[in-house]
Amino acid sequence: MQVQFNSDNSIEATQDMAVNAEVTVRNDLEHFGDRVTRVEIHISDENSDTKAGAKDKRCQIEARLAGLDPRSATHKAPTLDEAVIGASAKIRRQLESLVGKLNNKRHEKLTEAEQPYEAE
Repeated sequence: MQVQFNSDNSIEATQDMAVNAEVTVRNDLEHFGDRVTRVEIHISDENSDTKAGAKDKRCQIEARLAGLDPRSATHKAPTLDEAVIGASAKIRRQLESLVGKLNNKRHEKLTEAEQPYEAE
């Protein structure tokens, strides 16, 4: 899984910040294995330096699964760490749901194919 970390110009992104975000996302998505080919983490400060707000830090995570359209999740929180943790949990749940539905459809097709042919 390739991970790319981006921040807007209102945040001084450090190497530690990028590493912590990547570790969080990798831990949440590791059980998908090679299905997740690329992840982009975007962090921003909604209000920048003009105002302080309760939930002004934002993290958007976009995950690309092999052969499927990318999925995205966003979370706002008081701190960047909390925003990353929240967005990572949301994208994990979204991917679990998607993969579960795909596995269920495949199971249904296999089950239908195993049914004996009934002559009318």
